[in-house]
Amino acid sequence: MSSSSSSSPILRRLPLGSQWPCMNPFLFCAHHLDAYPKGNGAYGPDAALLTGRNLGHDFSGQDGWNMYHGHTVPGFPVHPHRGFETITLVRQGMLDHADSLGAMARFGEGDVQWMTAGSGVQHTEMFPLLHTDRPNPLQLFQIWLNLPASHKMDPAHFTMYWNETIPRLHHHDAAGHTTTVTVVAGPLPGAEAPLPPPPASWAAQAGSDVAVWIIELAPGAQWQLPAATNKEVGRVLYWYEGDSLSIENKAEQAQTALQLDSQHAVQLHNTGQQTAALLLLQGVPIDEPVARYGPFVMNTEAEIHQAISDYRRTQFGGWPWPESAPVHGPVPRRFARRPGKTEDERPPAAA
Repeated sequence: MSSSSSSSPILRRLPLGSQWPCMNPFLFCAHHLDAYPKGNGAYGPDAALLTGRNLGHDFSGQDGWNMYHGHTVPGFPVHPHRGFETITLVRQGMLDHADSLGAMARFGEGDVQWMTAGSGVQHTEMFPLLHTDRPNPLQLFQIWLNLPASHKMDPAHFTMYWNETIPRLHHHDAAGHTTTVTVVAGPLPGAEAPLPPPPASWAAQAGSDVAVWIIELAPGAQWQLPAATNKEVGRVLYWYEGDSLSIENKAEQAQTALQLDSQHAVQLHNTGQQTAALLLLQGVPIDEPVARYGPFVMNTEAEIHQAISDYRRTQFGGWPWPESAPVHGPVPRRFARRPGKTEDERPPAAA
């Protein structure tokens, strides 16, 4: 950990690990980057590649990929949540989702799923290896955003943002180099208004100033990250891709989380030969106590005990799928089937 002088907009630097450091109202951020091989025709890797792995809990990174909690297909079989939200941004590859609301989806290549766990939900996140003739690389972020006490017991909610509908800012600097900012949440001057967050979300509350942006600077590109409008906003900028980056005319080390003074605009300059990619998370903190136990995030230990009891008693509505880790067939199509619906929703045709 290192700190900067009071004159710098960078308040603190932290290295990136498998789970990235977060600030309230965010609880967790994981960057999954898996170089999965070609599939075996049953959505998983060849059995010979599973040798030496602790199947059911494989975070080894062996051969550049993980099985996570999957045994034959990588991913996260059925598990519960209560009291917060998951925001899943799939940058490359496909993810198969199913949940106890009856919703299911296959999404990827820039799509985002925003799920409010609220009073309780079970879901799966599987990474099927759909291609049998070539590798199946996967890159995604999963972000946990806390819920305020007033909404922790709201009904669970399923939201899909298709890549084609997510607003983006395309900025060209004086030299003609391009910066693209993908606006998952939080208004950004120059971009269209963001898609509406789920109704119970902290991001939907007035004055929360929650923002989730992915910033991509082409080689040579310069762009100024604007200051936040609310002085209570906490802001972290994660530089996760690229070979060289300058912030406020000073070179930064790669794979770094930067806690910023949100009241200062910050000049970014890609001084390298590769695209520089950064994730920004910001928001006004939720000024409430946090009690955490695995997949449950509440305000008190008593509420955690109640969550465990409720899950044992009700299974949060039960599991409507015949498998604990459903995979949605061999066709690499993107779709969503919302709770209570029988028809699939497809993403709009790309413009």
